[in-house]
Amino acid sequence: MSNDLTSIPCVLMRGGTSKGPFFLASDLPADTAARDRLLVEVMGSGHPLQIDGIGGGNALTSKVAIIDKASREDADVDYLFAQVKVEQRLVDTSPNCGNMLAAVGPYAIERGLVQAHHPRTEVRIHNVNTGKVIVATVETPGGQVVYRGDTHIAGAPGGAAPVQLAFLDAAGARTGKLLPSGHAMEQIDGADVSLIDCAMPMVLIRASDLGVQGGESPAELNANRELMARMEAIRIQAGERMGIADAGNKVIPKPVLLSAPQHGGTLQVRYFMPHQCHTALAITGGVGIATAVATPGTLANTFVGCDAVPTLITLEHPSGALDVGLSRSSEHAPVVASVVRTARRLFEGRVFATTPIATETTQWTSAA
Repeated sequence: MSNDLTSIPCVLMRGGTSKGPFFLASDLPADTAARDRLLVEVMGSGHPLQIDGIGGGNALTSKVAIIDKASREDADVDYLFAQVKVEQRLVDTSPNCGNMLAAVGPYAIERGLVQAHHPRTEVRIHNVNTGKVIVATVETPGGQVVYRGDTHIAGAPGGAAPVQLAFLDAAGARTGKLLPSGHAMEQIDGADVSLIDCAMPMVLIRASDLGVQGGESPAELNANRELMARMEAIRIQAGERMGIADAGNKVIPKPVLLSAPQHGGTLQVRYFMPHQCHTALAITGGVGIATAVATPGTLANTFVGCDAVPTLITLEHPSGALDVGLSRSSEHAPVVASVVRTARRLFEGRVFATTPIATETTQWTSAA
């Protein structure tokens, strides 16, 4: 083994329809800038194929999860999500990722951060990006994590053991308000929009207002330069109204195109990350869109009418559909959004970098 390279323990995992390396916080630099430089190198960012790193050349496969012991009493572990850009040498920790979240529970149990129970184990996950707690229920028969199973999710091949995720109070994940601008619906650049912050800050837009049907493939939408330019202009203005400074250099808010369902669902959606259309649907996006459906006056709500909670919202996306269950313990209690995902451990080992690192106790500041 070469002695001029730094090696860091990591586990590559698929979570839902995303994948990326999982690291213990203690194995990474405590300094944020040094950590981000290391992640950029490890993933190979700055090249469209990430040829000199372990990233997959796509936003869905250029994600990182950093796990630590819980910093608050109502959680078992801390989870910091990092979106490492592909062609830019940048790391964005402003959003959460609900798909990668599906692998946090299994990882934490197998790393000994959480004690497993038979037949399943609840892992309370503090998402450091948003300051919110999500409960993951992991199948652990005999006290061991299992990955094999018969649960199928759109956008991932084959079957696997289910991981249920319950977002306990996702509203105001980044801005502190479900409707950051104070309006359920408003206009930007001649289009009706709803600015919503629930698990993920988003700007919801009627597809027809931007000259598309809403059922186009991701490739078709990505190639529509006029659409992408107009949507980016709306997104940046939406960020300003939501109090998200310099949205042009961030991946939030996410733009979402809404249209009538084609296959018996509640809504047809196209979710952008923000400069590529997701080939399926981000879980945080699904949670926010479903909550918007049940929020009177929003654009999503006007498509389907006012659905009372509890309800099941089915969101059609390019790879199939996502079911989001909405419930609440009482009339005025926060809405709990639940989804079922799967995860899989892909490989475990060490990843190499030329950057020397010095690790200390990592200090994070919650975004809440």
